[in-house]
This record gives sequence, C-alpha cells and structure tokens, in this order.
Amino acid sequence: MKFLVMIYCDDTLLDALPEGEFDTLMHGCFAKADALRANGQLHDSQQLEAPSTARTVRVRNGATSVVDGPYAETKEYLGGFNLIEAADMDEAVRIASAFPWSRTGAIEVRPIRDMDAVRRRVGA
Repeated sequence: MKFLVMIYCDDTLLDALPEGEFDTLMHGCFAKADALRANGQLHDSQQLEAPSTARTVRVRNGATSVVDGPYAETKEYLGGFNLIEAADMDEAVRIASAFPWSRTGAIEVRPIRDMDAVRRRVGA
C-alpha cells in the first residue's frame, strides 16, 4: 500500500529555531529520505511553496472563481493530487479549472519547491 505523508508546518515554531537549525533539520530530512529511498520505501517527495503562493479554483454554475491562498472550506478534504507541468501559475490555474472536481470541491494550486536547490544550500 502507498501512503501520502503530508507535512504541516507551524511558521511560529520554524521562525523560533536558532540560526542554522532549519538547515540542519533539512539536512537530516534528506538523509532520512535517502535511506528510505534506498530501502524502496520512498517513491517521491516534494516540498510545496508557502500557502501564500497558492490559488484556489472553484467552478460554480459555469463561473470560475480563483482566490489567493489555500481557502478550502472545512467540509472539504484532500482526496488526491495531480502533479502537473505548466509554464506559470496562470496556466496551472487554467488546467485546474478544467478538472471536474472544481465543481464539487476546491482545487489548491501550489508551486513545487526546487528541492535540488535546497539540497545544495544545506549541503545534502
């Protein structure tokens, strides 16, 4: 069985870390991920950019609305994800608007962080 492990962050706690501690923790995360991948237990991992970079798309009665941020209502839940390729956020929002689920829920569109750049930065 496969599982999606979603990591939720508290910026207050992250901002309170001593200087350099975030990079130390990220280095440890990469080491753990590398071990899990070598063991065949990790298929893919991605970091998402900050929620402020997200757009939420809804289509109701033929009208598309796009709002900044991940503002799905609490009655909505994460049911799955699609990893898409798009030239920019506008194209990604257009693609998301075409999914039928935009009519029955919300689709959060968020850029994927360049983990190779983070890996280089933290020396992992």
